[in-house]
Amino acid sequence: MTDTATPLATPDEGFFAHLIGDGRAFFTLIALALMGSGAFVVFQAATGQFLPHDTEYLGMDAKALCSLHGCRIVHFMIHDRISFGGVMLAIGVMYLWLAGFPLRRRESWAWWALALSGGAGFLSFLAYLGYGYLDTWHGAATLVLAPLFILGLLRTRALREQRIAPLPLDLRSRAGRGRALLLASTAGIVAAGLTITTVGMTMVFVPQDLEFMQVTVAQLRALNVRLVPLIAHDRAGFGGALISCGVAMFVAVLYGRASRSLWQALTIAGLFGFVTAVGIHGVIGYNSVTHVAPAVLGAVVFFIGIALTRPARVQ
Repeated sequence: MTDTATPLATPDEGFFAHLIGDGRAFFTLIALALMGSGAFVVFQAATGQFLPHDTEYLGMDAKALCSLHGCRIVHFMIHDRISFGGVMLAIGVMYLWLAGFPLRRRESWAWWALALSGGAGFLSFLAYLGYGYLDTWHGAATLVLAPLFILGLLRTRALREQRIAPLPLDLRSRAGRGRALLLASTAGIVAAGLTITTVGMTMVFVPQDLEFMQVTVAQLRALNVRLVPLIAHDRAGFGGALISCGVAMFVAVLYGRASRSLWQALTIAGLFGFVTAVGIHGVIGYNSVTHVAPAVLGAVVFFIGIALTRPARVQ
């Protein structure tokens, strides 16, 4: 397939039009913003501190909350936030690949992957209606990035030229079996995201969460009436990010042709997502088998798929 990179600027081309080009720059900017935000979330949560607006909302800081119940409530919140940050990093990697490779080649499915993944991510912000906590920083980021995302979709509509059907699954080949495992694991990421978002908007906790924190929901509400809505916000946000990431990865595996770039993007995204989400449980001591097992199983299936689909030469 021939290279369809944006042509050189013409004498009559405007400054901003040249910077925007075919529109893929919008998605690159969004991807970098997501990755920067994800790295900040992981770093900030690892310090054990709350964000300023969280402290203001609760009327107490992390140190004060950490003095209660053996700091398990704070550790639980940290585990949600580090997992969320890792998924944001993974989403950014997938967006960079989608914009830089298949969308550049004018493959229509890449535009739809971005549209579905981004739409799910931005719509998940509305989950706050279910738990009642409006995160001002999250809201501001949404107000900035959502228009850029819409402009990117509008600007890149003209790139939807190559209509490519999904590759058939060939379970007789090593790579085909690996691809089937990747499809199963990325579909599982979407399912996990839907489950976590629903839980976050409704009952907020599963029994293993309360067992780890050694509290009841009534005790949490008595401790601080705003604590449960804040935790629900973290849960629903993490679930929405999982949906967004899972959609982007699933569609990429379904439609993307085998290449070094796709394999590398999936590997990096998987490392960001699974290492943070699974690893933080061991760090804080949240080792409930029934809680961690699905994530560990998903990671095992995913990385077996990665191993089976590894190109002969990866540079």
